[in-house]
Amino acid sequence: MKKTNKALPLVLASALAATPFVAVPHAQAISSLEISADDDGAGEDSKYDIEFRLDKALESGDYIYVEFDSDYTVSKSIGSSDIKADFDIKSVKVSGREIQIRIDEDLDKGDDVSFTIKDGITNPDDKGSYSVDVKTTNENVKSKKVTIKGSSSSSSSSSKGDYSVTLGSKASGDTTSIKLGEISLKKSVKLETNETITVIFPSSSMLPSKIDSDDVKVNGSVAKEVKVKSDEVTIKVPSGANKDSYINLEFTKSAGIENPKTGDYTIKVKYDGSTYESKKFEVTKSGSGSSSTSSDAFTVSLSDPSAGARSSYTFDADFGNKKLMSDEDLILEFPSADMIPGILTYSDFTLNGKTAKRASASGNKVYITAPSGFSSSSEVKVVVSFGAWISNPKTAGTYTLKASIEGKTLESKSFTINGSAVNPTPTNPTNPTNPTNPTTPTPNVVNNSTATIALTSNALGKPTGVNIAIKGMGIGLVKQRDFVELVFPAGYKVPAYIAPANVSVNGVGANYVAVRGQNVLIYPAQDIPAATAANITITAAANIVNPTVKNAYSISVFTSEEKGLLFARAVGVGMPSPAQPAPQPTTPTPAPQPSVTVPTNAALFKVNTANFTLHGKTYPLQVAPYIAGGNTTMVPAQFFKEALALTTQWNNQSVAIISGTKAIKFTVGSNKAKIGNQEITLPTAVVLNNGMPMIPVRFVTDNLGYQVGWDAKTSSVFVYK
Repeated sequence: MKKTNKALPLVLASALAATPFVAVPHAQAISSLEISADDDGAGEDSKYDIEFRLDKALESGDYIYVEFDSDYTVSKSIGSSDIKADFDIKSVKVSGREIQIRIDEDLDKGDDVSFTIKDGITNPDDKGSYSVDVKTTNENVKSKKVTIKGSSSSSSSSSKGDYSVTLGSKASGDTTSIKLGEISLKKSVKLETNETITVIFPSSSMLPSKIDSDDVKVNGSVAKEVKVKSDEVTIKVPSGANKDSYINLEFTKSAGIENPKTGDYTIKVKYDGSTYESKKFEVTKSGSGSSSTSSDAFTVSLSDPSAGARSSYTFDADFGNKKLMSDEDLILEFPSADMIPGILTYSDFTLNGKTAKRASASGNKVYITAPSGFSSSSEVKVVVSFGAWISNPKTAGTYTLKASIEGKTLESKSFTINGSAVNPTPTNPTNPTNPTNPTTPTPNVVNNSTATIALTSNALGKPTGVNIAIKGMGIGLVKQRDFVELVFPAGYKVPAYIAPANVSVNGVGANYVAVRGQNVLIYPAQDIPAATAANITITAAANIVNPTVKNAYSISVFTSEEKGLLFARAVGVGMPSPAQPAPQPTTPTPAPQPSVTVPTNAALFKVNTANFTLHGKTYPLQVAPYIAGGNTTMVPAQFFKEALALTTQWNNQSVAIISGTKAIKFTVGSNKAKIGNQEITLPTAVVLNNGMPMIPVRFVTDNLGYQVGWDAKTSSVFVYK
């Protein structure tokens, strides 16, 4: 930018001073406008050099506008990196055929301004004269005609068949290496370090979401940076190719580029405003002489193929041009949700021999997170161990398994499940587990009003045993498959692992014990028919530690087969335990269960029902509450605002719930929450459902001092303070 302002001659300055002030129009046209095309051929991509003089000063944040004639094509992807200017640029935006350049410095009246639009402009298809308009925030439009010729006037601009494409494999669907070049650049143009080469592929489906720079070479040197967007790969020129007058590009097979469908194709390369198109290359049918490496159908191996049996699952899958990266999920889709236990342990899942970082389930899908530092790969060996407690379908037949990464889903070859279910349901009247109990009572005849929970020690901060006496199961439990779930309130320390030897059910050691946060899942080693009592003993050796604050704490009991809470009991820590209900006299008909008194200020909701009740009135919820992971109740963020009158703010990315000086912050898609500066792990991640973030209700109520109860009469959860 040239500064051309000069001091006024003394005589002229004096004359101006004596002249009465006359108002002038606010805006006037810029002057000395010059526009030139680097390539004036019809239909060609070209750089455009623009120069003009300011007659009105511009301030930082003001705009320069360039609008091309309607016959031009202007790319919407033009950004700051595509414009080389002698002034600082804050941002660039494209609207139709107008390029809006926001400046980042003050420019004075009389300054000569120049800049080059290096990429993104395609000339009209027909020869002729076309207008290009330039204006600023403070000055009106100035037009300039640009003459476009019938063919390119540049000897080395875009030309078809300019260079060859060599594929490592020509088979459709194969992941392949690719070599492009040699591409001779136009006269006087040379590669410059950090400048961008853009490669345009025939289809975006050929490209993975990411390509490592190590998998791309420019003139034999590893690329400085590689980015993928739609059907384009942008490559920053490395220092090893600086000042070269040609381009050779190499993509290794591990870059993950996949051949398109059978046919003839070309690839385009853009650099410094010019486009170079390759000769046509052929993609043949899969299997015509080349070995395809991206077969969708992988083979699943089971340790036990019996119907209903607990089994390991192992397979190798090749996702072609998609790679599993560290901290990203591989999703397994099983034939049915009842194959998956209520709790998953990450150590039971390995990816390419590495233990998973996380494992979680939703319905019939299992999400396995690759560990940090996982070597990205399109070929993934998945092992779901016997200890994961995945069970086979209960009916003999043929089934498939699906696996997905980065939106690409592969389906396995069919595998066969043999025989009949190994764990017949004990509550089936035609096949009773207990000959003395040939019929299955309905769930509502079981009365657990006298069920008890007792601690072996109520000392503050000390390990304690726990004894649970369940008077009867509403629905029977099948050994090794179903479970009893104990939920310990905040304040208790529950270890990450509890040995089955430290837990017994009706005097028999548990078959398996899983821990998920404050929840303990106990899988009995024997069937427990409906209406049968279950006495659960957890010894102090399990290392469940009492809270350090004197109070009464409520422990809840659930089962995998019954909806809602089975019962909850308060236990005293640091003080005598609350008296348990007195045994009821034996009568031919069980005494009616006393109803719970719901506080008048409580807000009530039901799982899978999109409303809540407050002060006797019902209000709608955008999304119905639901159970996630078998034991975590999720409610919409709206519930905390409208039902509990808490200050609640949310959008598609985050949620903040505020009570007094305490604020809880959530991130959609994350299982982490922040209370002040403390980061806490949630039992399940916050998710977006129909535009509404869904939050684990107990996490909020426990941390903000709210109480949660169960009203069996209306099958509702109630929350109050």
